[in-house]
Amino acid sequence: MKSEPSEVSVDDALAAPKSTVPWTGVRNYQARNYMRDEMRVGDGVFFYHSSCAEPGIVGIGKVASTPYPDPTQFDKKSHYHDPKATKETPRWMLVDVQVQKKTRTLGIAELRETPGLEDLVVLRKGNRLSITPVEAKHWKQIVKLLEAKASGTADPVRA
Repeated sequence: MKSEPSEVSVDDALAAPKSTVPWTGVRNYQARNYMRDEMRVGDGVFFYHSSCAEPGIVGIGKVASTPYPDPTQFDKKSHYHDPKATKETPRWMLVDVQVQKKTRTLGIAELRETPGLEDLVVLRKGNRLSITPVEAKHWKQIVKLLEAKASGTADPVRA
């Protein structure tokens, strides 16, 4: 799940009550559909910083709520206001995300260089989605990368 650090950073999320933040502002139907239709409470998520000096994974968390209407769509003062949305027929949904731990930054370059991650959705050319699914095989490999470098051990994927 990508977020610009100026909107909500991993540190902001960790400082929030219960380290949980609502994932507001998604205005892409495919990304909305991932949250609405595919995410379940307890599913793991990678917290990914984008539009910053070093884009990449910066934390691990989980989905902390079932989908519900994004309140920013109804707020006329919000950058994310949608005049076509009504409380009776909301267009945009969100889930709450709970950050469980901050990680080292696993940058986009390192993700691209790692064998086995070539078909990771976030790495696809032209991908601009803020939310993308991660297959179990990729999840395991990325967690190993994060743990190996954090502990100072050799990279289990490349060793």
